[in-house]
Amino acid sequence: MPRQLTYDQRLTLISKWPNPPGQSEQDRLERAERMVQGAISLHEPFQGVDLTVEAKGSYPNKTNVRGDSDVDIKVQLNECFYYDGTSWFNKPDAYTGPWTTDRLRKEVHEALDEHFGTVDADHNIAFYVPEVIGSRPSIDVVPCFKYVLFDSTATGGKREGSVVFGQDGKKIVNWPELQLANGRTKNGLTSRRYKFVVRVLKNVENDLSAQGVIKELPSYFSECLIYNVPNHVFLGGGFDDAVRNSLLNVRSQLTNAWFGTRHMVEPNEVKKVFGEDQKWDEADARDLINSALYYLNY
Repeated sequence: MPRQLTYDQRLTLISKWPNPPGQSEQDRLERAERMVQGAISLHEPFQGVDLTVEAKGSYPNKTNVRGDSDVDIKVQLNECFYYDGTSWFNKPDAYTGPWTTDRLRKEVHEALDEHFGTVDADHNIAFYVPEVIGSRPSIDVVPCFKYVLFDSTATGGKREGSVVFGQDGKKIVNWPELQLANGRTKNGLTSRRYKFVVRVLKNVENDLSAQGVIKELPSYFSECLIYNVPNHVFLGGGFDDAVRNSLLNVRSQLTNAWFGTRHMVEPNEVKKVFGEDQKWDEADARDLINSALYYLNY
């Protein structure tokens, strides 16, 4: 078990943890995003090509915390798109242009090499640009394509996301725009306490993994768990109550596989939190939440 904070220690940390990184760290994140945008825009094969180059994940969602502030940037090709969920009669025309998955990955790699020097291309999904102390954080650059899920229940009959193909051939669909929009909505409906509690749990996870109490988990996992807390739970009492009640609510959901974990969704509200394609499982969630409740002395 982790060491246990006193009441005063907990209140001190809870008053500090929810603050996003300071201005100097924010400047480094923004610089990293601009540098990748510059590298892509200067690469000759990308001239005139419809691309979206922007940060995704905790940085634009404003749930990043100190000491956990690398930046993920997508380079999304919009010249063509992959799709699911439409009938044969109205499916889009097949794309016959030059932009294959291999070519997109090759050109992104060359663009980054030209701008940053040698980058690490050995990862399955992202290109890794190492940190420069005092200048920029480490950067994960993900080449991807536009993805459309045709769904009659969605606004406009479709949901838009990104699809990336790993070097192992595996297809991974993400929904960064939906995550961003839904997170903003939930934060507004909870008087900004949703992201407050997310940052607290992310900081707790960092402390617990550093102590060796739990294994290191993706920071997005904390965001997924807290997103499933009903809005009214955040609003009773003060900030300390919001943290305690949110963690207790997640623990309650984790004890009921049929009515709880089976219905837990990511902030994009498309993907389930638990499934065979995730980097975590229900045991990881129980370890995190139970250890967090003990550590925070609730």
